[in-house]
Amino acid sequence: MTASAAHIVVIEDDPVTRTALVGYLESFGYRVTACAGAEAAERVLAQESPDLLIVDINLSGKDGLEITREQRARSEIGIILLSGRTDDVDRIVGLELGADDYVCKPFNRRELLARVKNLLRRTAAMRQLTRRVVHFAGFSFDTAARHITGQEGQDVQLTRAEYEMLRTFVLNPGIVLSRERLLASITHRQNVTGARTVDVMVKRLRAKFGDDSKVPRIFGTSHGEGYVFTAQLS
Repeated sequence: MTASAAHIVVIEDDPVTRTALVGYLESFGYRVTACAGAEAAERVLAQESPDLLIVDINLSGKDGLEITREQRARSEIGIILLSGRTDDVDRIVGLELGADDYVCKPFNRRELLARVKNLLRRTAAMRQLTRRVVHFAGFSFDTAARHITGQEGQDVQLTRAEYEMLRTFVLNPGIVLSRERLLASITHRQNVTGARTVDVMVKRLRAKFGDDSKVPRIFGTSHGEGYVFTAQLS
């Protein structure tokens, strides 16, 4: 996906921040639609299919968390939340509702741009998944049938939780995913009680895909942050 093809919707009620952010993103060739609140954004989303939302959590009226929950129920659109708060509760809730990233104000514009580029890669990966079958590191992954085969046609057996985590990785290639985000991708979490359990599940995925944690081809570790899917998708 090229920058000129990507459509970003910025939902921010502070006019100074909104204008500055729109101008900055447009300078890199993105198509940007500015909205002061949820009502304006919903009109845009009803008519178009943007690639990415940048949403301020603390909007008047319907806030960024409500927007995130509603949009995630409808699509896999990339969502970055902005907040002037540094409270971990907002960040964790936002990620559990389906946001892909969380940035505190004041933010470094170049860092935000890097996060935008990474999420747009995820949008491209989602389009690949419409083909149903994707390939990586010698494996074929039928995302609808939850069926995985190796180079020699052997089946790779995954639990439901492992499948859901793998799908999240495949949808977010090259993006560092926090343990909270990976945990939130698992729909039935009775036996997955803490973020550290994610480490165990990644270890199991590595074992099933023959991925060496010391020299990973598929599941990389970002120390202090989480994990990243490093394999090339085709």
